[in-house]
Amino acid sequence: MHESVLLKESIENLKLSSDSIVVDCTLGYAGHSSEILKVITDGYLYCFDQDQEAIDYSQKKLENIASNFEIIKSNFSHIKEELEKRNIFHVDAILFDLGVSSPQLDNDYRGFSFHKEARLDMRMDQGQTKDAYEVINTYSKGDLSYIFERYGEEKYAKRIADKIVKEREKSPIETTLQLVEIIKSSVPEKYKREKHPARKVFQAIRIEVNNELEVFEKALNDSLTLLNKGGRICVITFHSLEDKLCKQIFKKVSESDQVIKNLPMIPKEYQKEYRIVKQKKPGEEELQKNNRARSAKLRVIERIEG
Repeated sequence: MHESVLLKESIENLKLSSDSIVVDCTLGYAGHSSEILKVITDGYLYCFDQDQEAIDYSQKKLENIASNFEIIKSNFSHIKEELEKRNIFHVDAILFDLGVSSPQLDNDYRGFSFHKEARLDMRMDQGQTKDAYEVINTYSKGDLSYIFERYGEEKYAKRIADKIVKEREKSPIETTLQLVEIIKSSVPEKYKREKHPARKVFQAIRIEVNNELEVFEKALNDSLTLLNKGGRICVITFHSLEDKLCKQIFKKVSESDQVIKNLPMIPKEYQKEYRIVKQKKPGEEELQKNNRARSAKLRVIERIEG
């Protein structure tokens, strides 16, 4: 079963009270939500997820703890609209855990894993139409190369895209392991020995299928406006693009420009509403227990005005 990364650290840094109103933007299999619910005995928890399997599992798990929660089946980019429908305009804490849940990786048929045979899928929301099959079999060579380079930081992006287009002209590329073999045949032997050669490409396809970066950017900006004074957002990222985006957004809302920063007293209208609390990586003990934690990073921001 899925093991939540940086669980203790994120719960501590949300700075919860018993009456906190909290949003878990990435419910998954309720690792973080379970711990949040144990703390907010007089508060309320709103959880977002698109994956019906995860929702069904988590509903039962959370019901065994308490009843003061609601699972919202929606992309977290709709956080503001969905909360407003429920007359919630401000909250005390928001959590994003941007990792893919272990069950999604481990379930063969979901098509996330480059180790297991499955139809090319990778949809977080299985109700949407665009999937990995469509990306691999219909995108132009230029578009494939772009997403491999942009979202996967893959140095052999052009070679891999070229080989994919040539292979799909013979017959459609249907499965994960078919794609893995094409990727392997596109890169040098030395590269294959360093790390699994499909890792970056599969990451890039997943991000493209689920529109992950654009969705995260909108949701994080909206989340900042939802925070009460003293409220916090914790973001756990697993690759450099998400982390860079988070860092940029946090920096923008928390840092005054250099001229204002050097004034002996900053006028109220120029004072920033947020402060960056900290960033943290998993400790040695967690890394030994959970290999998937190796690339995780926690960033925390607090609203200090407004």
